[in-house]
Amino acid sequence: MRTGKRRAASQPLLAPRHWGTIAEAGAALAAASLLTRLLPFKRYIGLGALRRAGGPRPADRDMARIVDALADRLPFRAVCLQRGLALQWMLRRRGVDAILHYGIQLTEAGEELAAHVWVSVGDEVILGAPQHEHYTEVARYPTRHD
Repeated sequence: MRTGKRRAASQPLLAPRHWGTIAEAGAALAAASLLTRLLPFKRYIGLGALRRAGGPRPADRDMARIVDALADRLPFRAVCLQRGLALQWMLRRRGVDAILHYGIQLTEAGEELAAHVWVSVGDEVILGAPQHEHYTEVARYPTRHD
């Protein structure tokens, strides 16, 4: 796992044209980190669940890469929950119907649960893949996908 983080942290964020998105991602990650510590789950999880329309676009995948790359460089911990919330907020703000998925699995010892969050747009997982394949979805936000 260290190798992946070291590899991701050594990759350049993106071109200067993405600096606005990088700044937005930093603010969204900081807000997600703060809100997940201060608010109850039901309060913060609903903040990004307003209904929107739209399918995945190349810019959405760029935004996911920016959130992931920036989260690896922050002075605070931003795990999949904060990354997923930040990306969902950013995409929904742009009118994209991003779905935040919450999944669990038993650890190898079978004694503890592990959790993972991923974000999808349409049928494509744009953040949290391919790890999401090892988790059973137990919730999605918004809860109903019409």
